[in-house]
Amino acid sequence: MITLKDVAAEAGVSRSTASRALSGSPLISPQTRTAVVEAARRLGYEPNRIASALRSKQSHLIGIVLNNLINASFHTIVEVVQRRAATEGYQVMLCITDSDAGREESFLRVLASHGVDGLIVIGTGKNAATSNTLLSNGVGVVNVIRAAADSAAPSVLASDREGAYEATRHLLDLGHERIGFIGGVLTTNSGRERFAGYEQALVERGIAVDEGLVERGPFDPGFGTEAVVRLLDREPRMTALFAANHEAVFGVLPALVNAGVRLPDDLSLICHEDMPWLRCWQPAITVVDNGARELGELAMDLLLQQIERGDGPASDSANGRAGRTYRVGAQLVRRESCAPVVS
Repeated sequence: MITLKDVAAEAGVSRSTASRALSGSPLISPQTRTAVVEAARRLGYEPNRIASALRSKQSHLIGIVLNNLINASFHTIVEVVQRRAATEGYQVMLCITDSDAGREESFLRVLASHGVDGLIVIGTGKNAATSNTLLSNGVGVVNVIRAAADSAAPSVLASDREGAYEATRHLLDLGHERIGFIGGVLTTNSGRERFAGYEQALVERGIAVDEGLVERGPFDPGFGTEAVVRLLDREPRMTALFAANHEAVFGVLPALVNAGVRLPDDLSLICHEDMPWLRCWQPAITVVDNGARELGELAMDLLLQQIERGDGPASDSANGRAGRTYRVGAQLVRRESCAPVVS
């Protein structure tokens, strides 16, 4: 069997250098990495990850379990996790659940059976018992964007309420009072908190929430299309819209175009969570930037700390305590999709 020592000799480097080069460490120069990779290819070397895991008691695998890849913030977080993992010599296993709690639990168990060292979970919030068991068994776990009730793992969340409050207040400052709201279901952190921020801004201006202006539903483009059609039909006096359900935005914008609604002449629009598509839209869409890159960076900081210490928040799991919550601030990015209300 070809060993790492053979590859190192073929490439003319030390065994440790060969190991770092094959794991993608940025400490190794591109020339050295190329030499090692080509040597491994010539010799037909296949790393024995099982033996390595037995020696180190680490698999050097990190799992990501997430609801979908429609959400642009999820994309960004996965990119951050992949980059950070490669830098630290970890491989990433990606599992997409389609927001199915049963499928999510199955993936968590499968990843545990593969001996992952840590997990990033952007989930349904319904599998705290399973993730707590993994924590108790020494697997690092971090919840991102959506926290699970009773989870002992730390959660890294966006400041959704504050971001929604700033968005709604901006529309109010422009003179809008008939402000539509398209949000997620109230069983999710973002669904609850974004609606709470919207409601708070209205109440502070002495405006009661009109449920006729509110649409809540799944994180799905089809819901966004249906919600816009219902709002335009039901509320012809609506002058502004806050699309707080990010996945629904993929249906919201085409539906507005199909209805002949001009931004911002006929309707002012703010969307929650940024993505390149919104910057390129005509006109460019004002957004609440939830800091997706910072969310991913902080989540990986917390996960790597757990893995390196070998303890993490396991004591919280054993004592029935909820994990700590960390928040990343939101920022309103003003573009051309909002204008003062026309009297």
